[in-house]
Amino acid sequence: MNTPTQLAETKTPEQRPIKRHHTPRYYAQRVKDSLTTRVSKLICAVFLGLLFIVGIITFILWLSLRPHRPRFFIHHFSVLGLGLDNGYKNPEIVFNVTARNSNLNIGIYYDSMVGSVYYKNQKIGSTPLLDEYYEGPKTTKVLTAALSGGTLNVDRHRWMEFTKERSKGAVGFRLEISSTIRFRISAWDSKHHGMHANCDVSVGRDGLILPSSMDVRCPVYFS
Repeated sequence: MNTPTQLAETKTPEQRPIKRHHTPRYYAQRVKDSLTTRVSKLICAVFLGLLFIVGIITFILWLSLRPHRPRFFIHHFSVLGLGLDNGYKNPEIVFNVTARNSNLNIGIYYDSMVGSVYYKNQKIGSTPLLDEYYEGPKTTKVLTAALSGGTLNVDRHRWMEFTKERSKGAVGFRLEISSTIRFRISAWDSKHHGMHANCDVSVGRDGLILPSSMDVRCPVYFS
């Protein structure tokens, strides 16, 4: 007969884990959930891919249809008779500017265009350059004008200022091209914009444009 001590020392066999038997419905639900998750991930991936493609296309269209401001370049500017003491009696300023529409598929309507010359920020002359005009995509318009007589206000005092500055080697002017424009995209017209191109130009002792001012792009801003 075993003593209590011997009974305590007797080892009990390890209990085996109870196996759980799942029903076919359980496995069917697991497969269904797995397929649902995969389909959801696939739909999200396709949606994000399409969204990315649409974004790229929209960005490209925005770049191609975004209007660029017209570009103005000054090529010639001269003050005739600048070396003469009595040049103020018959003053004349001649200039040549080009207006470039660099847009690929966008035209520009100019309601009108005016060229004005400033000396020390004071207007000394102004003249019409264009009536209503349409400039097609990737085209350049040459603008040539002369200010004299009634379009140029230069008296003896102003001419003396020119002469004094000329003695230093150069005389500075500012040519402003002003217009009201709108962009033409297919059959759609943009709103009107007040446009101003400011061309800083200097002439030498002979009254001709200096090389540093020639073929320079003029800053353009809207008002």
